[in-house]
Amino acid sequence: MNNGDSEKANRRLGKGMIIAAWVMALGLLTLFFNGVLEDQYNPNRQLSTVTTTGEPQEVVLVRNKYGHYVATGGINGEAVVFILDTGATDIAVPLALANRLNLERGAEAVFHTANGKITAWRTRLERVTLGGIELTNVRGSILPNMGGDEVLLGMSFLKRLELVQRGDTLTIRQVR
Repeated sequence: MNNGDSEKANRRLGKGMIIAAWVMALGLLTLFFNGVLEDQYNPNRQLSTVTTTGEPQEVVLVRNKYGHYVATGGINGEAVVFILDTGATDIAVPLALANRLNLERGAEAVFHTANGKITAWRTRLERVTLGGIELTNVRGSILPNMGGDEVLLGMSFLKRLELVQRGDTLTIRQVR
């Protein structure tokens, strides 16, 4: 191999290293910004529960950048993302998620939503958790045309709690 061939090989190797460095940098930036965007959408992924001796369980949620209260919680021991919706009568679960959670479809029912009438199935959720707050035997609905994996946390859960909103925070307290 002469000096000309060696020089070409070194240049190709150098270009390859630069391209690899750029691809790695772009990959790391993508991971970083995905985390930032997820934190903006759901700032309540890791909920802490405030417990004072003799006092009920309390969870404090922070409003997301879009003005909604989004939080990670659970249905029957499986992690889900809730969007608090005081306009929803029940906990509304998208059909695809209900299938993954093995929720039983009960009687069909017609619901009046902001988008008009829809037909859905009633269901019972054995256990619903939000931070340290846990409620059992909660009424829910399985919605066949609801997209995404987010669950609307409606009044069948929220009516059993005390809600206090101040600024960009919502304190949810389990009443005894």
